[in-house]
Amino acid sequence: MPSVIIAGARHNYALTPQTDTPTTLVFLHGWLLSQVYWQPLVNLLSCHYRCLTYDLRGFGRSGVGDRRTYSPACYAQDLSELLDQLEINSAWLVGHSLGGVIALWAASMLSDRVVGVACLNSGGGIYLKEEFEKFRQAGQTILKFRPVWLDRVPLLANQFAKDSVKFPLAKQWGKQRIQDFVGADFEAAKGTLLDSTSAEQVHLLPQVVAKLTQPVYFFAGADDRIMEPKYVNHLASFHYLFNGSGENVFELNDCGHMGMLEQPDRIGQKLLTLLPPPQIKNVA
Repeated sequence: MPSVIIAGARHNYALTPQTDTPTTLVFLHGWLLSQVYWQPLVNLLSCHYRCLTYDLRGFGRSGVGDRRTYSPACYAQDLSELLDQLEINSAWLVGHSLGGVIALWAASMLSDRVVGVACLNSGGGIYLKEEFEKFRQAGQTILKFRPVWLDRVPLLANQFAKDSVKFPLAKQWGKQRIQDFVGADFEAAKGTLLDSTSAEQVHLLPQVVAKLTQPVYFFAGADDRIMEPKYVNHLASFHYLFNGSGENVFELNDCGHMGMLEQPDRIGQKLLTLLPPPQIKNVA
């Protein structure tokens, strides 16, 4: 797999061939995940758009390097440098969960290159002190005590395939989730958890969305218990496309927190109606 160095960290990425459409779709994965979960959507969309997936710093197969801050804005800076190195001048960002937050920050910071954003299972903007403190403590605990031998536990992949989804995923995805959970760098995983759920960051995010001039769309899982639709709608309401009635929010039935695996066909088809239209060659 190809890679580039950003602030001392090797970033693994995959880039599909160029199409006639100048805009590149750039996919940003969520917390404790990696770029591989985007493959079903890439399979659907890469015939129309060039697609870029990559492992965020400290996750998947990407290193940590010299940049030891883990705010969404800092990850957006990583993305800016990645786009520079790959000479991508027009990008539509598709982010899942934490990746959606990073995508929103990147759209704010890179308005000259980011032409639109789609957020999957990503919302927020409401700081619930007690709930966030419990979530942060639980997250730190599972990171600290995660055993490296998890992938050798019989039937555990089946459990990971059921986690945070409406219906169980294929066992291969359960195995992948174990691999990414165990392999994530501790400091990066802890840093992104604590920073993205801080009161400051939670309160800043609606302000970021409110200032965006690019189109931004949100996909919510009707059965998502991590990012419930009401929180997706709340964040989306700060964008001009919400228009008082949620016109930029699409709720997916029978979908939990892993929309890109649970409902790739529905998301892919909807994205094709929202993205800049693919350019079709004239045949003489």
